[in-house]
Amino acid sequence: MDLHDYKDVAENYDRYLEVMYQTENNYDGFIQFYTELAKRYGAGGIIDIACGTGAVALGLAEQGIIADASDLSEEMCNVARKKAQDKGYKLRIFRGDMTTFDAGRTYSLAIIARSGFMHLPTPEIQRAALLNIRSRLCDGGILTLNTFDPLPSFQAEQMKNSDEDHEFRLEYINADGNREKIYTALSYDPVSQILKGSWKFETLDEKGNVIAERIRPLTMRQTYRQEMKWLIELCGFEIEALYSGYKFKPADELTPSDLVWVLKKV
Repeated sequence: MDLHDYKDVAENYDRYLEVMYQTENNYDGFIQFYTELAKRYGAGGIIDIACGTGAVALGLAEQGIIADASDLSEEMCNVARKKAQDKGYKLRIFRGDMTTFDAGRTYSLAIIARSGFMHLPTPEIQRAALLNIRSRLCDGGILTLNTFDPLPSFQAEQMKNSDEDHEFRLEYINADGNREKIYTALSYDPVSQILKGSWKFETLDEKGNVIAERIRPLTMRQTYRQEMKWLIELCGFEIEALYSGYKFKPADELTPSDLVWVLKKV
């Protein structure tokens, strides 16, 4: 299992992200970006893959754009369904593995937001996902996904770590109304390009004493830009656009960046 497969993580996901993004927000313009892509490319249907708790699907619904949504984690899907129901949106949200899902229809736009694609741990699984998504797109359909350019300086530091060297990340109020501290531990293997570790959650009482602790694993793969370009071509896509962030700023070939790929089925 991975971090997002756990019920306690799913039900608290939006709560700790809200705190995290106060200081670590790389998602400025996030919903506006996907809204624009939906208007450009979504006439033949939209699917939000690795939807998590539904940030993209619900964000689009608020703009009057209806999209299907899918996630490998049933717990995440449950939270997304509840949020959609509470807002009165009739969205199709289903559990699905991006390497094998079949929604029984095709789409003109598929979205994998945030780090969804990076949770695929091997090139073989990445390829399987891209090929499957391609088969679910109509002719000329668009897939957008995110990666980031790995930084050697960060990798060098992470290579020194073990996946048990937890460092404080943030404090928030969990779904039960208790204070909770999150610690993260991440180590990097340059051979597999895997960033592996865990998140530790400490639940506190009113006096700040730890009354519960749980560890949740996390695995992500760091994929280099040139590697992505070959994988994209291999899987029958071409690069429609490559942006640095969500402001439609073209990515600079020489500047490391958080990348948003817009790919066209060929």
